[in-house]
Amino acid sequence: MSFQRRASEKTTELTASVPVKLLTAGSAACFADFITFPLDTAKVRLQIQGEQPVRTVALAPATINTSASLKLNPSSMPATQHVQYRGLVGTITTITRQEGFRTLYNGLSAGLQRQLCFCSIRLGLYDTVKTFYGSLLKENEAGLQIGTRILAGLTTGGAAVMIAQPTDVVKVRFQAATRSSTGRRYASTLEAYRTIHREEGVRGLWRGAMPNVGRNAIVNVAEIVCYDVVKDCLLLYAHMPNDIRCHFSAAVVAGLAATIVASPVDVVKTRYMNSPRGQYQGAFDCAIRMGAKEGVAAFYKGFVPSFARLVSWNVVMWISYEQLKLFSLMIFSSRIAPRSSLISYVSITTGWSGWPPDSAASDSGS
Repeated sequence: MSFQRRASEKTTELTASVPVKLLTAGSAACFADFITFPLDTAKVRLQIQGEQPVRTVALAPATINTSASLKLNPSSMPATQHVQYRGLVGTITTITRQEGFRTLYNGLSAGLQRQLCFCSIRLGLYDTVKTFYGSLLKENEAGLQIGTRILAGLTTGGAAVMIAQPTDVVKVRFQAATRSSTGRRYASTLEAYRTIHREEGVRGLWRGAMPNVGRNAIVNVAEIVCYDVVKDCLLLYAHMPNDIRCHFSAAVVAGLAATIVASPVDVVKTRYMNSPRGQYQGAFDCAIRMGAKEGVAAFYKGFVPSFARLVSWNVVMWISYEQLKLFSLMIFSSRIAPRSSLISYVSITTGWSGWPPDSAASDSGS
């Protein structure tokens, strides 16, 4: 069986309209964000660790002269910053013990707003943009069409960031703020938008947009394109049914790929977006200074929580997205053939009869 024929079979569930794809993508992403948000908070804390030591000293109990300590013992600050958080479990435990469990969900509102805007575009429009590029590039229809998929991933990822960037800025600042040092800078996400706009201007809401465009374009390719290709290969070569097992396997690979390629850009993005105004001249300046001060390993700070978060987020999001999309189609098709739609939904979600489900045969045999 040719790849194109098998691909056409497995994409029969992808005939949802664009509004349905936008809604299901945003809903699935919000659910995944809610489940994995503590891991994201831990990742942000680990990524900004080692940054701005002066702020930490100034807010510590005044037992010594701050300026003198910096001059006489300059090596003490990195050590203090280094031991604040240790690993994924240690970071979550420390935050919970010192600041309370609810702190792990600081910025959740902005995070959900971000996913509604961001994932709806980058995932909801992916198939449409992929079809558009496919008509332009005219790649071999019997192949995987890697170029078409990569271009579609870069396009939707970059466009989504430019629209949803303010929500990402607010989310990062909420997650980075600690009660023991800076306290909660903003009482609510609405106040955060207003305060950033008033104090830093419109550019403040789009702080770090360029590294974020780069980061999310890369992540989009790693996540969506990798998931798309791996899923197709599992269907064709491993003869795996198009059910939750297939979605889970492809999601794990996509999460791993996204973590590896996006971690350095993600660290720079987090540092720059959380920095006070004027600390860095730009994202490249932030990257250069961070590398010079903390070494190459700094670009992979928070790798373990980032890996745990991205893999778990991809698993929850992709399974939720596939099921929501399929369920919406079943609801629509049930108006025409209710029993056939129910059999199809059960067989696809459980892998009972493989893919595509032979609902017509089921009906005829009844």
